[in-house]
Amino acid sequence: MSTVRAKFNVAEITKYGNAGGGKVVLMPVIGNSEENKEFWKMTPSGKVELWIDNPEAMAAFDFGEYYLDFTKAE
Repeated sequence: MSTVRAKFNVAEITKYGNAGGGKVVLMPVIGNSEENKEFWKMTPSGKVELWIDNPEAMAAFDFGEYYLDFTKAE
């Protein structure tokens, strides 16, 4: 089983209510570094939008770059 790796940047964090949930939006990295230039060539466009109700999961996100690994579910 193969895994595809992408590199995305957190573009938006929106927290909703007092429960600790919210929305995180990630966009592909741009070519600021040699590594980012390579990732951008393979994924120049896209968007990942996550609506999160788990406060611990929401707290795991901050602005910055993240690797996203995609593996097909069984």
